[in-house]
Amino acid sequence: MSPRQEKILAAIVEQYAEVAAPVGSHLLARAFGVSSATIRSEMAELEKQGYVTHPHTSAGRIPTDKGYRFYVNQLSKSGDIKKPKERVERALAARVAGGGLPEQTIRNTVDTLVELTHNLGLATIGEQLYMSGLSNLFGQPEFMHPGQVQQVARLLDNLEPWLYEAAPNEPLSVYIGSENPIGRAAGCSLIISRFRSPFSDRSYIGILGPTRQSYREVMGLVGRAGKALEDTLYV
Repeated sequence: MSPRQEKILAAIVEQYAEVAAPVGSHLLARAFGVSSATIRSEMAELEKQGYVTHPHTSAGRIPTDKGYRFYVNQLSKSGDIKKPKERVERALAARVAGGGLPEQTIRNTVDTLVELTHNLGLATIGEQLYMSGLSNLFGQPEFMHPGQVQQVARLLDNLEPWLYEAAPNEPLSVYIGSENPIGRAAGCSLIISRFRSPFSDRSYIGILGPTRQSYREVMGLVGRAGKALEDTLYV
C-alpha cells in the first residue's frame, strides 16, 4: 500500500466513524488537495486489495474488517493512539480514586468508559463479568436489524467463558468484526485492556461496540482505564 493510500484509508475509517455513512471522493479530494478522479482511482485500488468496499446504493466507500485491522496495526506500530484529554483523565482518575472497595472501583470505571465512548463497557470482577451500557450498543445504527441483534446477543452470552479460556495476554487487545471468536457476524469490535487487581493477575476492562468507531480515541481510553485501575488496586 502506498503512503497516500494508507492516508486515504485512515481518512475513510475516521470519517466513517464520525458520520456513519459511506465516504465519497469529493470530501477526500478537498482534504487531500487532489482531484476527485485521483481519489476514486486510489479508492478503487484499495477496494481491489480488500481494504474498503462500497454498498450497492452508494458510490462512497466504507472500511472492511481487513481495512480496520490495517489501520489499528498502524496505530499500534506508530504509537499514534490518542491520549485522553485532560478533563477525561480527571474524570477517570476521580472514578478510580473514589470507588472505595475494589469491586465498586472497577464498576465505576466501566461506567465512565460507557459515558465517554457511548458503547457497552465490561470488566471481569473475580469470576463475574460486569457489563454496562447495553442500550448504547443496541442504539447504534448497525444493530437495527433483528438478525444482527441476535448475533450480538450470542457474542455477549459467550463472552465471559471465552475471556477466561483465552486469557488475552497483551496489555491492549483489539478484536475486529470477524476476528471475534464468537459472534463473528455481529459486526462488533472488542477492545480490552489487561490489568492486575486483587481478584486476578489477569483482570480485563474494555468496551464492545460496532466496528465503526474511533479506534484512536477508544484504544487510548481503554488503555488508560486499565493502567489507572492497576495503579490503584494492585498494591
